[in-house]
Amino acid sequence: MRSESSRPKFLASIITAMALFLIIGVRLVTRAESKTSHNETLAQAGDTTQEKIVRAMSAWPDNVSTSAQIIDTDAEGKMVVLREGNNGFTCMPGNPKVVGEPPMCLDAASMQWFADAKAHKPKPTNTVPGITYMLAGASQRSDSDPYDTTSPPITVGPHWMIMWTFDPKTTGLPTTHRATGAYIMWAGSPYAHLHIMGRP
Repeated sequence: MRSESSRPKFLASIITAMALFLIIGVRLVTRAESKTSHNETLAQAGDTTQEKIVRAMSAWPDNVSTSAQIIDTDAEGKMVVLREGNNGFTCMPGNPKVVGEPPMCLDAASMQWFADAKAHKPKPTNTVPGITYMLAGASQRSDSDPYDTTSPPITVGPHWMIMWTFDPKTTGLPTTHRATGAYIMWAGSPYAHLHIMGRP
């Protein structure tokens, strides 16, 4: 059995491993669908560590982002810890030149949710709701299909999400994109979740 003193390190290792899985998965998908030029990709890779940290922190409320772990991937796709954290959340700078790769901050349950979606599992396996912040805005392909890679990009303003299956029939919430308020994104799929526009 693990001692009580080793449990936090063990949990941190699990969270970091899940974050790596998520980032690699997102990068592989977005690289496959992206029409970003090679020069743009190189320019993004040339950002300084501090620039990436600032961009990652822009996704999260200021009073919390200062304690979140910040990670990225290097040119070989390996995880790089840009800054250690201690509040259970992980932030990523993303790549604003690539559709579907925004700066984001998320907890362990959200990491599991995204990893399951990337693996096309029948449904998410997180056992508690997750929370994801994208307060710097984002771009995406579809509000209805989690696996759409061909539709024109949709620009989305600052928002945050609760990563838990929501049924629009029981919530009474709309299923189409809104500039304000809340709606159910990817309704009708196992990965339907609550999408809330604006800052919390």
